[in-house]
Amino acid sequence: MGANETREQGMRVCWPEHGRAELAPFPVPDPKPGEVLIRTEVTLISPGTERAFFLGLPNAETGFPYYPGYSNIGQVVALGDAVTHVQGGEALGVGDRVATAAGHTSHALMRADRCWKVPDPLTPDEAVYFNLACIALQGVRKARLELGEPALVLGMGLIGNLALQLARLQGAFPVIGLDMDAGRREIAARCGADLVLDPAAPDTPDALAAATEARGPAVVIEATGSAEAVNEALALAGSHARVVLLASTRGVTETNFYRDVHKKGLTVLGAHAGTVPPHDSSAGFWTRSDDTRMALRLLAAGRLQVEALTSERFPSREAPRAYDLLASWRKDVLGMLLRW
Repeated sequence: MGANETREQGMRVCWPEHGRAELAPFPVPDPKPGEVLIRTEVTLISPGTERAFFLGLPNAETGFPYYPGYSNIGQVVALGDAVTHVQGGEALGVGDRVATAAGHTSHALMRADRCWKVPDPLTPDEAVYFNLACIALQGVRKARLELGEPALVLGMGLIGNLALQLARLQGAFPVIGLDMDAGRREIAARCGADLVLDPAAPDTPDALAAATEARGPAVVIEATGSAEAVNEALALAGSHARVVLLASTRGVTETNFYRDVHKKGLTVLGAHAGTVPPHDSSAGFWTRSDDTRMALRLLAAGRLQVEALTSERFPSREAPRAYDLLASWRKDVLGMLLRW
């Protein structure tokens, strides 16, 4: 840069400490070889993970200052040298809309091979769900569902709702949601659940038995992150079922493994997104890149319904208010978008 040039200033969400969010300026960098500079259009706050780290919940430790976020849709504004393609071999150019794991920031510098082109039919508000869909997808894949197996998903938050939709696409029947909040149950029904139950309702055990022909679910996906819900997932699973721990559990669970796992012949599967293979996809274990492309294709084809999942839209300058709302854990709030 010359002596009289002024570098463009960007803004990004910063957590200086637990429970406090602010916007912080930073100089927008120039892309190096193999990198692209992206101007963000919209980002999605991940309600489970970000709330846990924002508040310092169990199994969610981080240092400060911290710059959150990992679901970003934006347009390429500059290319570094030697940038020729993105994931899948597509040509990449200035003006292309891309999905990346960049944070809540007005501008992001990303490696070209960590960018995924957004299919034309998708709006930014729809495409921004790609990463949560990808997280849910790797968990559903590990369940190895077969056509006609009943599946139960605990928790109808964003991850649980997307997991339920993906289980349905993979052939589960019926797909059953479980959540204490009536609003979330209603949204799950709109998104394709065959049955949505209130765990506190007295007729829920009978309804679950009737839906699964008294055999219980063949697959149970725990998507609440509650330590207590792990035992509930084990108890509700049918004989020889697979139990997928999709949400990151916040706390410690004490389990009677003989009664709840061993005697029932259950298979318990950890499904943290960090366990996906780095390079080659195989049955039940696709790479992040392959799952991301699949998530975007499903969204573009209308196979995943996400419009009903967006509860709030904030201009980026109101990000601190969005995090105050996140900390309150209002059950009527699901997806929160930041517009940049």
